[in-house]
Amino acid sequence: MNQTTSAAPGAYQTPDRPSLAVAGSNARAAIGRIFCVGRNYADHAKEMGAPPEPVFFMKPAEALITDGAAAPYPADTERLDHEVELALVLGAGGAPASPDEARALIFGYAVAIDLTRRDVQAAAKAAGAPWEAAKAFDGSCPMSDIAPAAQIGHPRTGAIWLDVDGVRKQSGDLGQMLIDPDALLVRLARHWRLLPGDVVLTGTPAGVGPVTRGARITAAVDGVGALETPIV
Repeated sequence: MNQTTSAAPGAYQTPDRPSLAVAGSNARAAIGRIFCVGRNYADHAKEMGAPPEPVFFMKPAEALITDGAAAPYPADTERLDHEVELALVLGAGGAPASPDEARALIFGYAVAIDLTRRDVQAAAKAAGAPWEAAKAFDGSCPMSDIAPAAQIGHPRTGAIWLDVDGVRKQSGDLGQMLIDPDALLVRLARHWRLLPGDVVLTGTPAGVGPVTRGARITAAVDGVGALETPIV
């Protein structure tokens, strides 16, 4: 941490929060917690050999990488996997009790990639240990600019896809989610009071797989935006 010139002994300067550009404007939106939802597409749960019951975990805001920026291949990793997701960005906080209340909290949407150290995750699962080292490492969450809901509405159907070096690897539709975004927010709010700047990744369709150093990932959600991330 950077030390300040404050007279208060031991004081330190708080770094600026990570942020994303807001499409169609010069504004940027600060990002807080990044909540992730696993197993929210039945075909993906099947390919992972897991029951189709969504589970929640988190990444820190420092995991964020903006569109076009390179994602570093993490150390001590034998297999790094891609997972494309629709991201919700909250503009208001609260504890929604209904889908309508939850939808009112959403400022906008973005395309996200949940990069996963799959070998580390597999070892954690086998040991009954937490997933943080597999999911929450620095640079594990590339995201596109935010498309405001005021401009695009609230997409609940539409193509979601990901290519690696121009080859289609994941392809699905938002309508295949087991639990839709509004209901996911209601579930989250049973455990955490939601805050402005929180991000919620809503799960990934089937086709997740490995990427290597030098690969270029492109991903998109129809009506929301696109994202490009080289792996270095």
